Amino acid sequence: MSRRHTQDGTARVPRARSGTSDRRERTGTEPLTARSPLKLRLVLGVIGLLVFVLGTVLFALWAGAVRQQDVPDPTQLTVLAVICGVLALFAAADLIVVLLRLTHERTRRT
Repeated sequence: MSRRHTQDGTARVPRARSGTSDRRERTGTEPLTARSPLKLRLVLGVIGLLVFVLGTVLFALWAGAVRQQDVPDPTQLTVLAVICGVLALFAAADLIVVLLRLTHERTRRT
């Protein structure tokens, strides 16, 4: 069996020459109404953003309240605050992508 044929013996059309520019040809057994779980990803992204922003604020406040000889020291808490801040930025970027995809999906259906 060559790579250009599927298991049932029918010829498979390469994506580059499928004749569709915006939509890909269905190659699997997914239902016609299959959609990605963008709403779940939106909810998880909002929760993640809130957790990481809260972690950034709490670690930064904690780092400002402790003395150098305390455990954990302010440097460690600052590093944790920076890590939470970076993860909050990633969560925000993911939320932007999800919102753009949801908007695109809604406009395509109408």
